[in-house]
Amino acid sequence: MAETIEDGISLEGRISYPVRESRLRRFFRLGHAAPYILVLPSLFIVTFVVAIPLVISLWSSFTPYNLVRPWTLYHYIGFRNYLRLFNSSDFWWAFGRTVVFLTVALNLEMLLGLGLALLVNKITAGKRAVRTIMMFPMMFSPILVGFQFKYIFNDNVGLINNALTSLGFMHYPIAWLVNAILAPLTILIAETWMSTSVFAILLLAGLLALPSEPLEAAKVDGCNAWQAFRHITLPFLMPFIYIAMTIRSLDVARAYDMVKIMTDGGPAQRTELLWTLIARTGYEDARMGMANAMGYVSILLSIAVTVYFYRKLMAARSYMGGAE
Repeated sequence: MAETIEDGISLEGRISYPVRESRLRRFFRLGHAAPYILVLPSLFIVTFVVAIPLVISLWSSFTPYNLVRPWTLYHYIGFRNYLRLFNSSDFWWAFGRTVVFLTVALNLEMLLGLGLALLVNKITAGKRAVRTIMMFPMMFSPILVGFQFKYIFNDNVGLINNALTSLGFMHYPIAWLVNAILAPLTILIAETWMSTSVFAILLLAGLLALPSEPLEAAKVDGCNAWQAFRHITLPFLMPFIYIAMTIRSLDVARAYDMVKIMTDGGPAQRTELLWTLIARTGYEDARMGMANAMGYVSILLSIAVTVYFYRKLMAARSYMGGAE
């Protein structure tokens, strides 16, 4: 006898339909949710550590926010900070010094790094050890390098003054760090010493990847060393040069640690760059709204520099046949 339900309808003639599973349940059942669940802790950290402060700083750039008057954070003034910023001579002087420092530092590091890479590439024995030693300067933090060169260029106990005095080149110490002309030079020397190895390592990688056939063909055709370097080696290295310049331009444009340690923007603000001006405006003058406006303008300038070097990189790759 067939089983029946309470209303007397036979179960034998009952048609069963498959239960429709919800998308959410299927998503979890198939294991697709596991990567998202694992990413959630990092996402929360990034949100609270990066995203929320970023939004607050962006909002404060449209307010007269002052650290000693916290309630000013809620007073919206529109683009007034940005208008004052573009009319500020201090900002434009700092911007000009940053552009000059960026241009000179990048070109000097590129030339020294290229020469160093060419020399190391000629070494036949101990090349690995030389490459390791060459990486040492870039391993130091900018703060440590700043303290080192502040001691080296100290006018009383500095190594440079003591060496020049001992060799008889001068009778009185030179005040390197308080001279309006020499102070930027000392920062440039410290920056170049620390970061030339970035160019050298990347350009050495390019030299090691350079195929030997074009150079051998150039030698057979009667090209001298300079012609082979100019028409074969240098065009092949241009993508590597622009990669290094992109990396270093972001670092140099945000230069703060070394300048703060060595000169603190002095003398008479002659070494004050954009980010030292931003720090002074925000923390010493307590005008955090204006400082954040400067920061976002500086970020836009950094993005513009990055886009410029990226376009140059793509053009160099296209010239060498490396772009699609």
